[in-house]
Amino acid sequence: MKMAEKEYGRLAKLRAPDSKTPRNTLMAFLVGGAICCIGQALLDIYKMLGSDEITAGTLTSVTLVALSAVLTGFGMYDKIAKHAGAGTLVPITGFANAVVSPAMEFKTEGYILGVGAKIFIIAGPVIVYGLAASAIYGIILYLVQGAAA
Repeated sequence: MKMAEKEYGRLAKLRAPDSKTPRNTLMAFLVGGAICCIGQALLDIYKMLGSDEITAGTLTSVTLVALSAVLTGFGMYDKIAKHAGAGTLVPITGFANAVVSPAMEFKTEGYILGVGAKIFIIAGPVIVYGLAASAIYGIILYLVQGAAA
């Protein structure tokens, strides 16, 4: 069936679902903000318990990663993401979800060939390029500081 471009455009617009951009944006903002507020609360709690700034920040990151991994393992993170959209992609929680999700998906193939082989399928490139970039940055910093001394 041959169809004119205008007619196709009209038909596509008629069949396309309505945009939910305002709702999706609001939900991403609210959920992403809530995750950040939880992170700030954790940081404040760790400092209140006597940790210095650096240790408290590390403990906060580890706690957020662990919570996201546990929520992903129980299938709750995906349910939250279904409603929150991009709000769950706050870097550290989204990264933990990206590492755990493939592992959970392939756990039936065993711990070595399933979980072990698939755990870094999504996050692997991020880790590799992150490590390479940090090594290059470290070398440049060492050379610059060495030249300044």
